[in-house]
Amino acid sequence: MTTTEPLTLFTGPTGNLDDRTQILVRGPEAETFLQSIFTADLASLETGILRASALLSPQGKIQFDFLISRIEDGFRIDIAKDVAEIFAKRLTLYRLRAKAEIIVLNESIIRLSWKTDSGSSESDSISLESYQSVRDERFPEEANVLRHYAESGSASAATQSDRAAWAALRIRYGIAEGGADFIMNDVFPHDINFEQFSGVSFKKGCFVGQEVVSRMQHRGTARRRILQVTAQADLPAPDTPIIADGKEVGTLRSVNGSNALALVRIDRVKDAMDKNIPLLAGETEVTLTIPAYAKFTFPEGAAD
Repeated sequence: MTTTEPLTLFTGPTGNLDDRTQILVRGPEAETFLQSIFTADLASLETGILRASALLSPQGKIQFDFLISRIEDGFRIDIAKDVAEIFAKRLTLYRLRAKAEIIVLNESIIRLSWKTDSGSSESDSISLESYQSVRDERFPEEANVLRHYAESGSASAATQSDRAAWAALRIRYGIAEGGADFIMNDVFPHDINFEQFSGVSFKKGCFVGQEVVSRMQHRGTARRRILQVTAQADLPAPDTPIIADGKEVGTLRSVNGSNALALVRIDRVKDAMDKNIPLLAGETEVTLTIPAYAKFTFPEGAAD
C-alpha cells in the first residue's frame, strides 16, 4: 500500500500506552495452542513483525482484538488493559492440557513511533537494550510504524497529543482499532477489514468461529466495512450517523478534523453514490473511499 501524501509529522516516541498491556504465552506448545483458536496465521508470522488477530465467538463475531508478535519462547499479545484479565481466563479455558504458560504483565510498557515528514524514524531515543521493537505490518513498510515493548519499568503515560497523532495516522491508512472504531461482540472480522491485512487466514485450518467467517468470505456477503471519510470542513463527533436521503448508512468512528473512519453499509453507500445523493454527517457533506490496501470493491446491484 502506498500514499502520495506526506507522512504524519510526529515528535515521538509516544509515552506509555497505559490503556493497553501485554500478555505472554510461553511454552513448547504455545504456537500450536494459539494457532488453533486465533484468526491470524502464526506459522507465517516472522520475528520482528506485529500482526493483528482476534478471538471470535462460535458465531464468528470478534470477542477480543489484539496485536501479536513472537518472543523467544512463545508470543506477546498486546491488548486493551480493561479486558486483559478476562481474555487471559478465556485462554486458560481453551488451553486444556497444552504446555503453555499465560502471563499477564500489568506493569508493562508499550510505546509507539513511526516515520515523520523529515524522513527519519522517531525511535532513536528508545534504548534497544530496554525495549523490544517490532514493526506493525498493517501499515506500509515505508511508514516504519513500530511498537516498543518492555516487560516492566516506568514511563510517562502517552499524552493527548500522542493519542491524537496515533489516531490521525490510523485514519490516514484506514486502520480501525477496537473501542474507538468498533464494539466487541458486534462486528465480524470482515466488517473492520481484518481479512485485508493478514488478520484472518483462510488457509491455515480451523479456529474458533472459522466456519461462519469462511462462509462470508467465499460467498462475498460482507456488506459492512470500515471506509475512510473526508470533508471540506471539520467533521462532527464520533458516533454521528452518516445519512443519505434521510436514511442511515453508517456512523463516524475515529475523527481527526476533516478526516475520519466510518463503519458503513457499503451497498447503501454505493446506492447513494450511483444516484448522486449527498452523504451527510450532521450537516457536513462527506466523501467515503475504500482504503488503499483493500481488495474489495463497492457491490453492484440495489441495496437491501
